[in-house]
Amino acid sequence: MTAMTPCLDRPGFLPRLASHHQPRARLCQPLLESQARVRLICAPAGSGKTALFTECLLKAPAGCETIWLPLAGVALSRTEFCQRLTRALGLSEDLGEARLLGTLAAWSRPAWLFIDDYSRLPNPALDALLDLLLTASSPALIFWISSRRRPQCNWPRLLLDDELYECERASLALTQDEVTSVLHHLPPEQAARVAAGILQSTGGWCAGARMALLQKCDWAQHLQPRQRVDTLLDYLQHELFASLTPEQAEAWRVLAHLPRFNAPLCEHLFGAGEGAQLLHDLQVLGCFIEPWHEAGDWLQVFPPLSRIMQASHWPCARSWHRRTCQWLTAAQDWRAAFEQALLAEEYETAVSLSQHLSCEDLYEDQTVVLLLRLHEHQSQELTLMTPHLIGLVTGALLFAGRFEQAAHCMAHLSRFMPQPAAQLEQQLLARWQAQQGWLLHLQGRMAAARACFQEALAALAPDAWQARVLCLSGLTQQALLCGELDQAHAINREALCLARAQGSLLFEAVLELDHAQWLEQRGAPVRAESLLMDIEQLLRQRRVVPTPLLGRIALRRGRLALCMGREERAAQLFTQGLEACLRSADKRVLYGYLGQAQLAGNRGDYAGAFERLREAERVMQQRQIPDTVYRGVVLQISSQFWLQQGRPQLAHEALARLLRHYRGPSALQAPPATFELITRVEYLLACASAQLNPDENALPTLERLLEQAQAKGLLTMETELLLAAVQLAELNGDSALAQQALQRARMLVERCHLHQAMREWQLRRGSAGTESVTAVAAPQSESSKLAPCLSRRECEVLMLIAQGASNQQVAEQLFISLHTVKTHARRINGKLGVERRTQAVAKAKAMGILD
Repeated sequence: MTAMTPCLDRPGFLPRLASHHQPRARLCQPLLESQARVRLICAPAGSGKTALFTECLLKAPAGCETIWLPLAGVALSRTEFCQRLTRALGLSEDLGEARLLGTLAAWSRPAWLFIDDYSRLPNPALDALLDLLLTASSPALIFWISSRRRPQCNWPRLLLDDELYECERASLALTQDEVTSVLHHLPPEQAARVAAGILQSTGGWCAGARMALLQKCDWAQHLQPRQRVDTLLDYLQHELFASLTPEQAEAWRVLAHLPRFNAPLCEHLFGAGEGAQLLHDLQVLGCFIEPWHEAGDWLQVFPPLSRIMQASHWPCARSWHRRTCQWLTAAQDWRAAFEQALLAEEYETAVSLSQHLSCEDLYEDQTVVLLLRLHEHQSQELTLMTPHLIGLVTGALLFAGRFEQAAHCMAHLSRFMPQPAAQLEQQLLARWQAQQGWLLHLQGRMAAARACFQEALAALAPDAWQARVLCLSGLTQQALLCGELDQAHAINREALCLARAQGSLLFEAVLELDHAQWLEQRGAPVRAESLLMDIEQLLRQRRVVPTPLLGRIALRRGRLALCMGREERAAQLFTQGLEACLRSADKRVLYGYLGQAQLAGNRGDYAGAFERLREAERVMQQRQIPDTVYRGVVLQISSQFWLQQGRPQLAHEALARLLRHYRGPSALQAPPATFELITRVEYLLACASAQLNPDENALPTLERLLEQAQAKGLLTMETELLLAAVQLAELNGDSALAQQALQRARMLVERCHLHQAMREWQLRRGSAGTESVTAVAAPQSESSKLAPCLSRRECEVLMLIAQGASNQQVAEQLFISLHTVKTHARRINGKLGVERRTQAVAKAKAMGILD
């Protein structure tokens, strides 16, 4: 990353920064400001250690001598190291070890000594000498040490004496802003998208990011050129494999093909008494081995490198996957063993292992992808040989949105009827009804789905709690689709209690997603965001991170951030959720594209918005997902853009056709996760009709929809309908009605943080940024609505108290314990300096905490 250049006023050579160097003040500044006598960076090759030290060297204070000692990681004896050091210091080369120590102890001039790329191979004698140098040297001499391995020095003592500053390895990774700044030749939106892709592929590893940036145009076109892969493999050959023994190189390649490993597994793979030592040696040598999801006993090879190695053809990989599967099976780690059996192409073994999986496992990492791969590439008689396997494969197909295949799969259950006992037959039928209910629900056939859910719940045994939870989740979503919020809340709470009683965090997260949608419809996006942040934090603490669930949570949080006008945060969450859902084969990947399209529409970038919608349709069609899942919401958002562009004719045609699809005797329900779709279609159609036929009075339609929303407590939808009513009233010349509706809408926007509704309405009217009766305050950040002294949760508790809720009611609405409510109330009183809750409410209103 740097080159050497002669320095005429100082002995030897000093490094210079490359022309493509990106300054990293976030790392450089703390190093420069540290008062520690030793500054240490230990990180693998290509982490930018030399470049960072060079950046610091060039900012050395006036009067401070800088000494650069490049060791290039070579193995040195104590004598050779002393000779190099004395030469760099400008001393006599035959000074000797003892006299060198004495000279450094008496050093009086302020100086920075950079020891770059310290010896890569373990050398106890050399490390002992370095420890002596660090201990005996004068405080005037500051040591800057970079190394791929951590030298065996007395670091704890230096740390306790406040003489050590160590730059964390993870912090060396490039950030998205740092990568984006290099892509200045691209438009800002495209640069941000390309930078996100580079970070996703390289993990911010400096060398990998640099190789990716060498092919900027390929990244902009979403290509993965073979040249970059070959360059990376060549880099690893020189920087990694060249310093390893053949045994170590083979072991590293094996570990790079595994998602995770530990010392006992290495003992099984590489031999008892040797495997753990091989793993230890690779760790010491800085071979890109890091903790796996913060699990202390499990490790992984740096994922970007692991993906490259797995993609390269290696004939020996199958045998190593087979041996890994054997060990994982003995350890009863069924999901991981199932994955290894598939990689080893041991399909019968994989089918046998899949018998140990449950519906919960569908939310674990790549389980759905693996099941679909097994089902598609093998005989269906093999994957559908038991009722349990049929249920598992059906669940995976429903998750991925392949409804026709799911129906065909469920039909195979008839082969297992009748059962030997009436009770077994009843349970098998009940499980079929539960999955049939979900198939009908996802297809939009509400009445039939509800009947299946209810019949299944009546028959399922207590030990079939997973099927019961899924039935309750389906009924919750149906109640939300009908605007039956009280019923939805009751069903959701029953399901949550059942999941928590079973200790299932995964199903709890599934149900909290339903709860968050309930809160969103009630006009409480802040509470929904807090709820999802809490459950996400718990999920990330699990040993196996459930990527599919985290993807769904990210998409829902992106929707909430967009609703509240936090567009930058929404963009990050939509990208994050989109990547996770693409990786997990989740049909809800659709909502990532829709969110990105809405963000582009907010910016007025309609070409980019429609491009995102086309990409959504392409992915849905590619994955064989029925158009009933995506066509309606895509047309609704397209119509929204057409109205904003002043093209009401296109919007009217699409919306009228779409409304016929959702009305009438054979009408379908809206797809899950788009609960307000039909109402939005109706009010947008009314707006389009009013623009096309000004003489036509569409207000009665909106008044009917508004009455329904108010009766059901749908505050988010009420806000959107009020703003639509303002637009229609203005077109009819009824300024009094427009002003009245606007006043109510503005109150809801501010109270419920529904700034996206206001934004869409302004764009639809073409009035964004102009002064009129519609002027409204810009979206405020949530932090501006909170008192500095109160946390978000305390403000939520205080708001409910102000509404007259008892402690028990607060606990139920926020899903926390009564004890926690009392603790929050006590802290609120203490922070506000009052004694009673009535005083707290009064003071909060005076301070502006409560509107």
